[in-house]
Amino acid sequence: MISKTSSDKLDLLCIGEAMAELRDGAAAGLTGDFKVGFAGDTYNTAVYCKRQMGDSGKVGYFTRVGQDPLSVEFVVRVKEEGIDPSYITTDKQQLIGIYSVVTDKDGERSFSYWRHSSAARQLFSHDEAIRSLPPARIYYLSGITLAILDPAARRRVMDHLAEVTKTTDTLVAFDSNYRPKLWESKAVAKEVMDEMWEIADIGFPSIDDELLLYGDTNEEALLDRFAKFNWKAFALKRGARGPVSLSLSGDELPVFPPAPKVLDTTAAGDSFNGGYFAAYLQGEDEATCLLRGHEVASRVITQPGAIVSGE
Repeated sequence: MISKTSSDKLDLLCIGEAMAELRDGAAAGLTGDFKVGFAGDTYNTAVYCKRQMGDSGKVGYFTRVGQDPLSVEFVVRVKEEGIDPSYITTDKQQLIGIYSVVTDKDGERSFSYWRHSSAARQLFSHDEAIRSLPPARIYYLSGITLAILDPAARRRVMDHLAEVTKTTDTLVAFDSNYRPKLWESKAVAKEVMDEMWEIADIGFPSIDDELLLYGDTNEEALLDRFAKFNWKAFALKRGARGPVSLSLSGDELPVFPPAPKVLDTTAAGDSFNGGYFAAYLQGEDEATCLLRGHEVASRVITQPGAIVSGE
């Protein structure tokens, strides 16, 4: 558990891609046609962690955007959320990525993407980007962060993170967030994920993603696979059933109340991570971290969009 001792460094630096989100207003119960927001798995986590920590936490976001109007507006939103925008660089040649999302009656989503010109794909294309990572108590990235990079950039950041965990007190947190269409192949994805689970100090796998990529026969086999690593913290996300931890037995787990309704599951796992991080950084025990993450996610999925109001 990280101590509560304050320092000048960030508490959490989230690394990845944020995009403009186009959402069908009518489908979300809103007026008008499409509503524009901003989202992305690691950005969503940054937002929910910062909201939970308030003024007691320092959260930064590390990404690359364009100079187009949507990119400019995204940086404004980052500042409004209280997230440090100092680590967002701009690219004159590229744009911010865009995606649209529609949800069915059960809150499940389908997406369309326009991200080939996303400036975030150029993250870590040069050594200077690695050197510009600021000090933080935790670095957080996902499988999506790695999937959008070219192989050389991917290798560069993974080597750096492996060195960070060996030579500094910064922890590396990882969520596989497996999206098959983003990867060169399933074999490449598996190879990268295997290495990242070795590097990571904090693990946030989701049961559906892990079963899809690794083909574990059941949940017990999946947990056995993760039990071989040395974790500072770990949570297997299982949706409505609530998370499990390798450090707590079944009777030590808290009760995870179900969400009162499910409108949109877009950022369920991301908001869980944000709630968990906030509790962890504030020195809470494992059961409390799990419960905080579940509670945040349970509230987020009752509203439309990845970034909801009032959370």
